[in-house]
Amino acid sequence: MTDRKTMVTWVDARERFPEVGVPVAVAVTGRYPAEGGGDTASGEEFWLVRTVYFTDRYQSEDGGTHHDCFVDSDGVVSFPYAPDRNNSVTHWAEPPTLPGTETHFLDGEDVGPALRSAWDTPTGA
Repeated sequence: MTDRKTMVTWVDARERFPEVGVPVAVAVTGRYPAEGGGDTASGEEFWLVRTVYFTDRYQSEDGGTHHDCFVDSDGVVSFPYAPDRNNSVTHWAEPPTLPGTETHFLDGEDVGPALRSAWDTPTGA
């Protein structure tokens, strides 16, 4: 496979939000719960990247309504960065485009040719 490099531009979540409904990568920070089931204040600190979508209004399973939040595929809600909030988003970025394309999604008849192009495989091989 040909080397396909991409650059990701991280946006500070305190400065602006992505468009509603758009899937994004987020950098999330917080603390794991302490061993033995203690509170999160004494757990290990983390900062990691997750895939989510942004929404201006989200109705959670417990009936709560959340505004301007990031939601993952399991329904876990994260909010823009706040120093006193666990599991908060520090930055977000649009995902890179598919290899060798200028798009994030392909379907149907466009998939085969795009894959062959990305793999540098001749048509019909």
